[in-house]
Amino acid sequence: MLIYMIRHGQTDWNAQIRLQGQKDIPLNDTGRRQASGNGRALLALLGKDVENFDFVASPLHRTRETMELAREAMGLSRSGYRTDERLKEVSFGDWEGYTLAELEREMPERVAERELSKWDFMPPGPDAESYEILSWRAGAWLASVSAPTICVSHGGVIRTLFKLLGAMDAEEAALGAIPQDRILKIENGAIGWL
Repeated sequence: MLIYMIRHGQTDWNAQIRLQGQKDIPLNDTGRRQASGNGRALLALLGKDVENFDFVASPLHRTRETMELAREAMGLSRSGYRTDERLKEVSFGDWEGYTLAELEREMPERVAERELSKWDFMPPGPDAESYEILSWRAGAWLASVSAPTICVSHGGVIRTLFKLLGAMDAEEAALGAIPQDRILKIENGAIGWL
């Protein structure tokens, strides 16, 4: 198994530290530069072999735009990829669009509960998920990978991969920073940033 994983480029909500979840927020100019930069880095790393990879992204706009800009930077058609619902970001339910500071003012007890066990915490809302629930989707996707793959997804999905592959325990994975300007390599169960 060989996967190069990219987190989508920055959005305005990322810059404002808002819980984005599954809201369809577009990239900002910084995010577009990050996406193109990651594409150039992959081309430098893989050369013409990049054409032999399967390309897959979360169906959210920010991941599709990241994939298209990265592919363009590799000299490939913007449209030569597929999407997979299992790669969507964790749903923060009713908390999407808020910063933690805003939530702390409105519901400090729930934010404190989240701090005790971020991996298992589920925000309010009918569609909300915990990182544990997200890991079921991400794990199913990971098990389905059958060819060398370049994937664009989300910070939460990448966090679950660190746990699923045994590189971090659940709480460490839930707290880890996931950069938008670096590439994660997964090869035969080993995982690390390039």
